[in-house]
Amino acid sequence: MKKIIALLSTLIISIAMLTACSSQDDTTAEEETQEPQYTVGIAMFGDHPSLENCKDGFLQGLEEEGIVEGENLEVDLQSAQFDTNTANQIAQSMVAQDVDMICAIATPMAQSAFNAAESTDIPTVFTAVSDPETAMLTEGNVTGTADKLPVEAQLQMIRAMLPEATTIGILYCTSEANSLSTLETYKELAPQYGFEIVESGVSTSADIPLAADNLLLQVDCLSNLTDNTVVGSLQTILDKANKLNIPVFGSEVEQVKDGCVASEGINYIDLGVQTGKMAAQILKGEAQASDMPYETIEASELYVNYEAMEALGIEMPEELADRALDANEE
Repeated sequence: MKKIIALLSTLIISIAMLTACSSQDDTTAEEETQEPQYTVGIAMFGDHPSLENCKDGFLQGLEEEGIVEGENLEVDLQSAQFDTNTANQIAQSMVAQDVDMICAIATPMAQSAFNAAESTDIPTVFTAVSDPETAMLTEGNVTGTADKLPVEAQLQMIRAMLPEATTIGILYCTSEANSLSTLETYKELAPQYGFEIVESGVSTSADIPLAADNLLLQVDCLSNLTDNTVVGSLQTILDKANKLNIPVFGSEVEQVKDGCVASEGINYIDLGVQTGKMAAQILKGEAQASDMPYETIEASELYVNYEAMEALGIEMPEELADRALDANEE
């Protein structure tokens, strides 16, 4: 009887071990076939249409590479509302969450994200950064796309539309590295087209109404940068300029839709898509951010707001008519 019990015990133990091994093998096989899951923090410096376009394009670029929100991608989307301290807090919280990547939209947000993640293995992928070198975003676990403005093309366009103009006003935030860099380019190239640049720097959006009032009294037109602080107050600037019949030129299509006369600018959806495709390579382990040079979209398009032009009595020059795109139809 004891022998039978011993045999039964041995048999039961063997069956249990086989069942456990089988279960373990099934779990291992299931884990091996399970699709990777990604968590990406999307940190925006603020909310305005061009930055929204970057975000939408970024998600589109990831999706085209098989990384889809709600399927294998979890997104933590946060906005700093144009406040640098908030940008720092957002970046630090994303690092604390140990996200797989931070997508930082606009220069101040990119700097905050890179600084927060620098001592970790979390890559920062930026977009809408006009001058990554000046912003010190070219070395380390960081890469992305630059939205360098086609300043010379913008000056050529303004000269064609305003043949009598001599002064261009530029509002900018003194803490935005991209604006400082682009302003220098304007000042370098403007004399070649018979313009003088009159600049006015602000610290916060609260400074913009008074700065705009003073600047508009000194210039023939304004040319807007991709300055996030200034763009956030674009409607205030347009209202003041329109009362004085002073044209405001934008730096991308969304600003023209909002009431700027025209812009020679890049497509921010395309910029975001390009960023998303770069990010996908990093998430999939096909590339390292530290080994990927940042990329720049060079091609620009001429967007015009015919209603704004008519209100200000500006006629479309023949040399621009063939390539002008109606911003309100985009």
